Amino acid sequence: MEQVDKQEGLDASATRVDDPWSDADLGHGAFGPGEPAAAGASGDGRPGAVPRQRVHSAAEIYLEVQRSPAFQEVRSRYRRFVFPAALAFLLWYLAYVVAATAAPGLMARPVAGAVNVAMVAGLGQFLTTFLLTWAYARHARLRRDHAALELRWDTQEMTRGVGRS
Repeated sequence: MEQVDKQEGLDASATRVDDPWSDADLGHGAFGPGEPAAAGASGDGRPGAVPRQRVHSAAEIYLEVQRSPAFQEVRSRYRRFVFPAALAFLLWYLAYVVAATAAPGLMARPVAGAVNVAMVAGLGQFLTTFLLTWAYARHARLRRDHAALELRWDTQEMTRGVGRS
């Protein structure tokens, strides 16, 4: 990341920021500083792009974005992963609790030395928590982050100047 000191006489707007989530990074395109910032940001026919219409307030802009096919697709991808994963994890957790209360003999069965079925299942709960977290992060990175970032850039472009006098 390039940094510019105030002592050199350059202002903060000359500082290059590589973080795509930074508000100062509005001048960069989807693939970095080499791409024009407005590429695809004006409703140029990109599939699922937020349509450009004249709106008067930030609330109207956010409602327009929420109704857009691109936003609906991001939400749909989110739901298709989260609901089944949460349901599977909840069922796994409830199975552990029910087995611990309804079948104490099964849970007390030794597996290896002092380690019993309940301890293995309890450690399995921790393992599946980490696996689910990894799977969620991977899914978000591969299926949603790029589209959500495009929506953010489009929304910032649409709201630029709204609320200024």
